Amino acid sequence: MMRLPSRFYPVVPDLGWVRRLVPGAKLIQLRLKDAPDAELRRQAAEAAALCRAHGALLVLNDFWRVAIDLKLDAVHLGQEDLRDADLAAIRAAGLRLGLSTHSEAELDTALAAGPDYVALGPVYPTTLKVMPWAPQGLDRLRAWKRRIGALPLVAIGGITLERAPGCLVAGADCVAVVSDITGHAAPEQRALAWRDGLDR
Repeated sequence: MMRLPSRFYPVVPDLGWVRRLVPGAKLIQLRLKDAPDAELRRQAAEAAALCRAHGALLVLNDFWRVAIDLKLDAVHLGQEDLRDADLAAIRAAGLRLGLSTHSEAELDTALAAGPDYVALGPVYPTTLKVMPWAPQGLDRLRAWKRRIGALPLVAIGGITLERAPGCLVAGADCVAVVSDITGHAAPEQRALAWRDGLDR
C-alpha cells in the first residue's frame, strides 16, 4: 500500500501542464487522451523525468503498457481499463496502482485487484465529462473510508479549493482536481493555494 506524497492531486491533460505545476505539486496524474502512441510515450517520458528531478510522483492514466515500458512509478485505471489490464505484469514492474470507483460493485472489483489507492467520484457535479453516476456526496466518501480502512482514498469530481477541506473531513486522504486548476485564470497560483491549503 502506497503512502500518497500529498493531499493535493492535480490531474492534467498534457506535458505542458506537468511543466507548469511541478515542482509545486508532489503528486500529479497525466491523463492524455487521443494522442498517437509515439506522442504519448514522448510526453510520458518527459513528464516522468521532470517529476523525478523534483521529487514528485507521476501517475499515468490508462496506459499501463506504456507505464511498464517506460518504468514509470504508478498507473491509474478506470473500471473498463482494469478489465483488460494484466495485473500480474503491473505488479511485476513495480507499478503502484490507483483505481476509479463509482459504486459498491466497482469498489468490490477494485479491492479484489489489490490497489494502492481507490478513487471515488464524482463527489460533486462535474462538467468535465458526461457521467452516468449521480454526484456521490460526502456521505459516500465516509462510507467508502469506513469500508477500506487504511487504504488511501482519493476524492475526485467537481471539487474546488473551497470544497476540498470537507472531502478531507469526510475521510478522503487526498483530493484530485482538474478544472479548478486547468480552468483557472491563474493556474499556477491556484495550484499553490491548493497545496498550501491541503498540505500545511
